[in-house]
Amino acid sequence: MISGGEPGFKKINTINRRMFIFSAAKAVVFFGIIGRLFSLQISENKKYLTLSDKNRLREWRLPPIRGEFLDYFGNTVAGNLKVYQLHVIPEQVENFRYLMIRLKEILNMSDYQFSKIMKKKNSQKSWETLIVSENLSWDQFSKVNFYLHELAGVKPVLSVARFYPYDENYTHILGYVSEASEIDIIKNEEIKKNHVPGLRVGKSGLEKIFEKDLIGTNGVKRYEVNAYGKRISQLDFKEGQKGKNIKLTIDTEIQILSNELLKDKSGSISVMDIFTGEIIAMHSSPSFNPNLFVYGISQKEWDDIRLDKLKPLINKTISGLYSPGSTIKPLVALSALENDVISPNFKVRCTGKMEMYGQTYHCWKDKGHGIMDLRDAIKQSCDTYFYETARKLGVDRLKQTLIKFGLGSKVLNEMKYEEKSGLVPDTKWKKNQLGTGWVLGETLLTGIGQGYIQTTPLQLCLMTAQLANGGYKIYPNIISDNNKPSISEIKEKMKENNLSELEDIEKDNNVSSIIKKGGEFFNRSAQNKYYSLFRNPENVKFVLEAMYSSTNEIMGTSYRSRIDDKKYRFAGKTGTAQVKKITAEQRELDLKTSQIPYEDRDHALFIAYGPYENPRYALSIIVEHGGSGSSTAAPIAQKLFKKIIDRHEVREKQKKVERI
Repeated sequence: MISGGEPGFKKINTINRRMFIFSAAKAVVFFGIIGRLFSLQISENKKYLTLSDKNRLREWRLPPIRGEFLDYFGNTVAGNLKVYQLHVIPEQVENFRYLMIRLKEILNMSDYQFSKIMKKKNSQKSWETLIVSENLSWDQFSKVNFYLHELAGVKPVLSVARFYPYDENYTHILGYVSEASEIDIIKNEEIKKNHVPGLRVGKSGLEKIFEKDLIGTNGVKRYEVNAYGKRISQLDFKEGQKGKNIKLTIDTEIQILSNELLKDKSGSISVMDIFTGEIIAMHSSPSFNPNLFVYGISQKEWDDIRLDKLKPLINKTISGLYSPGSTIKPLVALSALENDVISPNFKVRCTGKMEMYGQTYHCWKDKGHGIMDLRDAIKQSCDTYFYETARKLGVDRLKQTLIKFGLGSKVLNEMKYEEKSGLVPDTKWKKNQLGTGWVLGETLLTGIGQGYIQTTPLQLCLMTAQLANGGYKIYPNIISDNNKPSISEIKEKMKENNLSELEDIEKDNNVSSIIKKGGEFFNRSAQNKYYSLFRNPENVKFVLEAMYSSTNEIMGTSYRSRIDDKKYRFAGKTGTAQVKKITAEQRELDLKTSQIPYEDRDHALFIAYGPYENPRYALSIIVEHGGSGSSTAAPIAQKLFKKIIDRHEVREKQKKVERI
């Protein structure tokens, strides 16, 4: 008999326990497997069926179709072209270098292109799509498709690209597009939502400002693929939504002519409807071809643009700041008349210079103009007359008038983020900004558009338009609006206008307060309210007639640029803005413009409205370092007005069609 304490018995018990535990473990594993199978087949069938589908199905997001820009007549000025692209997904490629060597052979790729793609691949994630080519020829696209069976991870793609059919003519209005950066994706929710490899987005101008409206939404294609990821069949297609088309107020023919007239010059041309505020042309020169940026600009091309001394990257019309020179004299005259400082018969004797407190202030005409009244002073642009007028008026009262007419503030709401305000100085401004008191000589210089005052060409165009329409506030716009009142309706609103709100604003004698309130008043959403900017309409009428004499009467500064044909006749005012103070020695030499270094030459300016008998359009022209306004800027206006008036009837017909 063997007792329980003996070693053999203990060994048997141990074996039995181990067998039990092992059997139990087998049972647990078995039932676990059964349970898991049940879960997979029954409970989680839907989940894993979905995962299986994801392995079997592929979703391909198509680039959104960007909205187009149209000119006033519906012509496309920024559209889209179909392009053939080549994409590669590196993680689907077993040997990327071998693949690229093969593509190099197929596409006849240069060593530089090959190296560039290899570097780009190393700088991004393996699962990110690599764009090998953004603009394949049809032959290249066909060749890739022919060899596609041996090119794993390669995807030929039919895409769209931005195209600017008028090259440099619209650059500073539209801007340009380029590949979306990481910052673009982070900052703009619409770009983030619709992003696909190679997506082009607006980088400047209206392309950037209206990105949300233009971008559109992605289309989506779903494919069934095999175990190797090769497409077997297309299952469905969800069409994307094209971005919104945007119609401009610009007349392409006038825009092109503006470009031609400023060829090889640095400057700006603005043309505006004096009643609607519609911008008919807005060109900054020199320009550049925005198509260069679509597929990625080369370093050389970028350097050529960036380093150009004429600064083609700047939109001079809204961002260039210039002394207005004598173009401001009609508004100085109006301010003096409105404030009862002078009358039209007020006379000043011009000897060619004016002495005051030990300083000499010269007139542009060395020997002087003789005795001048206000009309002759505007006609012949007598500086001495306007020195005296500004002295009597004072810079603070002058500023009130200048601000009301749009100087010193942004005027184009659609492009306000790129626009500069300019500067209209006064006594308080100098004290706050420079810490010194205002001196009388600075008032005299402001009276002839020199000194601290800075304006944009578009501000000068608006100023002229508001004079030409009889002195009523309008709001410049570059986006076409079919709901805008007709010209007859606008003129009727002007007649019905009262001065109550404007008078309330001007009751306060504190200039800063007036400007602050006035800024709010004039910038509020009162686009269809045409408030008067004058107290006495006869004063505005007088200034307009004086501008007519400046262009159409002998001794007028722009007389040589007149048009005798009544249909095209216009009225204007020349301006010459110094960029460098003239020394006594230089004055004695009396150098011609061509004898002065380019950077030291005066800017040439001209403002005008026409046709004179029934005004409808205003313009401003500036030619940087062009010399005098009479010899350089005014002749440009002569050529431009013929085109503007000829196109007027075409625009009116278009308006009637749109209203029907």
